[in-house]
Parts: sequence; structure tokens; C-alpha cells
Amino acid sequence: MNPKPTSPVSGGDPSGSGLPPPSPGTEAAAEAVVIDLVTALGRRRLYREVTLALRSGLRDARADFSFLRTRGLRCLIKYLHSVAGSDESVRLFRHSQTVPELQVIPVLFQYTLCAPKDNPNVTLDRVLGVNPIKINSPATDTEVSLALRVLDGCCLMYSRCASQAQKFKAIKVLVNILSTRGALEQAACLDALLSLMLDSSINQKDFDECRGLERVADILKDEKVDESIRLKCGEFLLILIGHVHGKENSPLAHINEDVKQLFGEKCASLIWAASQFGSTLDADQRQTALQIQAHRVLECLEIQ
Repeated sequence: MNPKPTSPVSGGDPSGSGLPPPSPGTEAAAEAVVIDLVTALGRRRLYREVTLALRSGLRDARADFSFLRTRGLRCLIKYLHSVAGSDESVRLFRHSQTVPELQVIPVLFQYTLCAPKDNPNVTLDRVLGVNPIKINSPATDTEVSLALRVLDGCCLMYSRCASQAQKFKAIKVLVNILSTRGALEQAACLDALLSLMLDSSINQKDFDECRGLERVADILKDEKVDESIRLKCGEFLLILIGHVHGKENSPLAHINEDVKQLFGEKCASLIWAASQFGSTLDADQRQTALQIQAHRVLECLEIQ
């Protein structure tokens, strides 16, 4: 006759395994390990997504044909918008820009924001021959404006992008675009110029040497130019003056004197006063105040 099973000892393992129950400290440590593992896997997945988006956009942005480069630039803009709201994604983007094959700035200046290349005379034999020639289509207005938006976004998210752009003479390139291209590119160019200069004294120095302020003033005073671009120049001027005011070591520390020479003492006084608008306002209120002050600057110029 088989003996009856004994009941578990009071206070022992109720499962009958004979093992003592895990202590609270052990459970907490195991939970922490799981959380760390999940976090690491999530970070790795996010980095794969970052590199995939960059590789895809940069591949097309290096293409010989403008429509492909435009598609790649749109992909990069979409990516930059998607990461802007996440600190972790921004951190991964910054890390990606230390990897040469993922760097965005060189691609922009080597394929779109560069002087157009002269294509040789094209004949059917040269296209279909044994050694076919390589043809590069020039950048369209849309492509240039998109490249400027990508440049703007990269510099806002990572200040080292502005330093890297300086190696490609970015300020000189953009001042030339501002002086020679249409309204679509000019609007994007003004935003990109600010992003390049706000945290970079060397880019401010280049802007001064390229007489960038004079180019902006010429557009602002030209009544034949579209009003939206003139207002954009006014906003640019107010933001730039407000940023460098009081910074004696800035290459643009003399900007108030330059403005006085370019616009006259009365208008210069208004511009300086208007540049000190609402530092305590939120983003939407600041933008509204900026637009109002830019209108005032434009009106002052028109009645002079």
C-alpha cells in the first residue's frame, strides 16, 4: 500500500518544488535586466531605421538626374521631420553624421548646391558607344530649394553640420543663390543662412566677407521684388541683429553701423528697436511679432 503524499511544509514553496521563493531584490534585478534589454533592442531598431532612411535618401540625392535627386531630397526632408520631435532620434542622427557614408552635407554641396557642370556635345554614338558619356542634368528650382531646406534642418539639429558646410564655402554659395535665383530658392536660402550663422562665428565671418548683408539690403529695398521675399529679408535682418547684439566677439558686432549706412539712421533705429521683440513670448507669439515688425521695417523703407 503506497504512502500518502505529505503536504508541503508550512512556509515552504507552495509549488512543491522544494526551492525557496525568489526574494524581492532578485525579482527587481531580473526586471531591470529585462527593461535594459528591451531598451537596447529598441535603440538598435531605431538606429537601423535611421541608417536605412539616410542611405535611401542619399542614394537618390547622388543621382545624375534631377528628378531622382529631388526624390532623394524629399525623402531626407521627410526623415528630418520625423526625428525632430524625439530626443533619442536626434541623438542618433547626430551620431550618424560622424559616419562618412551617412553624412548629408557633402552630398548637398557636391550634387545640388554646386556650379552646373558643362556637359559635352551629346550624339547618339557617344551615348550608345563602347564608352558612353556621363550626363548630369542641372538642378531645378525645386531641387535647389529642397536641398536648402535639408541644409537648414541638419544645421538646426546638429551644429557641427554648419561647421562641415563651411568647408564647402556654404555662405558664398548661398549668397550667390540669394542674388541670382528665384523666390522659391531665396526664401529657403534665408532660412538656411540663419541656421548656418547663429552658432558659427566662422560662418558669420564668411557672411561679412561676402557682403551678404548688402545683398539682403538690396532685395529688401527693391520694390520690384515680390513682397513676401522682401518681408522674409526683413525677418532675416531682425533675427540676425537680435542674435548678435551685445556679442562683442562676433564677426558681425558692427552690424548696427552697417545697417545705418545701408538704410539710413531713421530706418536703422527702427530696425534695431524692432529686433528686440518679445524674448519672453512663446514660439507662435514670437512669429506673429516678427511678422508685424518686418512689415513696419518695409513701411519705413517705402516712405523714405
